[in-house]
Amino acid sequence: MTPFVIDPGPLATAFTANIQRLSQLDSVRPDGGPVRFADALWSKRLDVWTRDAQIQAKIANRLGWLDVLDFVTPQLGRLRAFAGSIKEAGFTHVVLLGMGGSSLAPEVLHQVLGVADGFPRFRMLDSTDPVAVRDALEAAPTSLFIVASKSGTTIEPNSMAAEAARRVTAAGHSDWGSRFIAITDDNTALHRRALQEGFREVFINPSDIGGRYSALSFFGLVPAALMGADVDRLLGSARDMQAACRAGDPAANPGLALGALMAAGSSSGRDKLTLLTPDALKSFGLWVEQLVAESTGKHGKGIVPITGESVDAPWSDDRVAVTVALGDDSGAAASRVPANTPRATLTMSDRYAIGAEFFRWESATATAGLLLDINPFDEPNVQQAKDATKSLLDVFAARGQLPWPETHASIGGARLTLSAAAEQHMDGSRPTEFLSVAVSSTYVGLLAYMPPDVEPLDAALRKLRDAIGRKTGRPTMFGYGPRYLHSTGQLHKGGANNGVFIVIVADGAEDLAIPDQRFSFGVLETAQAIGDFQSLDRTGRRALLVRLPNRTPAILETVATALLNT
Repeated sequence: MTPFVIDPGPLATAFTANIQRLSQLDSVRPDGGPVRFADALWSKRLDVWTRDAQIQAKIANRLGWLDVLDFVTPQLGRLRAFAGSIKEAGFTHVVLLGMGGSSLAPEVLHQVLGVADGFPRFRMLDSTDPVAVRDALEAAPTSLFIVASKSGTTIEPNSMAAEAARRVTAAGHSDWGSRFIAITDDNTALHRRALQEGFREVFINPSDIGGRYSALSFFGLVPAALMGADVDRLLGSARDMQAACRAGDPAANPGLALGALMAAGSSSGRDKLTLLTPDALKSFGLWVEQLVAESTGKHGKGIVPITGESVDAPWSDDRVAVTVALGDDSGAAASRVPANTPRATLTMSDRYAIGAEFFRWESATATAGLLLDINPFDEPNVQQAKDATKSLLDVFAARGQLPWPETHASIGGARLTLSAAAEQHMDGSRPTEFLSVAVSSTYVGLLAYMPPDVEPLDAALRKLRDAIGRKTGRPTMFGYGPRYLHSTGQLHKGGANNGVFIVIVADGAEDLAIPDQRFSFGVLETAQAIGDFQSLDRTGRRALLVRLPNRTPAILETVATALLNT
């Protein structure tokens, strides 16, 4: 079991109160006795969450993650056999097409466990950027594609799959469906299409597991098996954590205790949950970020997950720290934490303990939701950006161009637009003074619609993130769009109004058509950027939209200089 230590520090009173609440909920047993949350959670009692029948029904359809190990364990033989057949079939690459909960856990497993000798290389595509799509599909004729979507209707993976199918067909594979597999719920549009078009295999996930709670389901384990991971060992660590998370005493329960600390921070003004990991676990932060932000950021409340900051980023007193170590390596970032900061320390014995951490954090996040009096299994604001994007694409179909918001300033060819809330807070100041709105208790989100992790742009964006943190003294988030729309986007619009957002989109040199659509990948990506800015604007968020005329680091640095030196 992963060693686990909590030091609540100045949150001791709030943390203890949460532990007591989890020990004796307001709800009671039929015999009149008190109800412990662990018992209620595992028995799937709905009245502990809410008295609202409609919300209870939604929660009832999202608790399958609790017993997912009972579902997947009998499937391990099937997974191993399928992975072995793919290994022998001559595929050079496995490419996962997905967004959010369908893609982040596989990316963690890829980074943490790697690909075993003899298995195809693994790629994850969760971007609509033309550069990213081309790069991920460059070996399409010899690739196996995983289309992963709980609903089966998500626009991004469906668009990616259409282009992948076109390339496979163009390479002479008329039976292109035999080079695709699907992971989805039963009887979704994707499920039906996979059967009709002859997909090589279809893995039907339990429908009562939400995307961000699906790491230990088919959505995580099918890719893990195709990477040659020891899935028995992975699930063994998860099973140990599952057993520990059944403990009735919340102080001794590794999921409930972490959730109690998270909720204590949020309700006490320390809502910036700062995750510190060694480089070997860097992608784990993206998964935690989605789970925590999308689960808790709603109804004006929320826990703000801060991951991936540099070791010299300033530390603010509105944080709770969680340090995750791998063996003896906790990473240099752990040294940032001041002595009086509320904290939890987790030590993974080896890389396969990542299975245990998936389960711990799911349990902790559900617990934090209960303590914050919210439903941690819905995402009421995510649809806003999707609807805005659809409206913009409809305009493009009718007019042949996207409607851009009014430009408030220009810098070296870049156009800057402020949201109404930003204009109000700035009271006539120039758009280049936007960072002045990042005051006490805020966080700054840098949101970039560009190809992920492509140098030197990625380095320039991360340099800008670090500089924003130093200038403002505030915690910072960084996310690529449209990935973050399926992750932190819920928190941005549904959580407390303490976020300050810079949305950056850049005109690309070469676009890429989407088969059977009237819009391209570049148009889709741009519509998603404008649509999210509009959604932030409509929800009263302080936001700045930056449209760059090209994707050179030079123009990004010109804008950065103006923002940082004004």
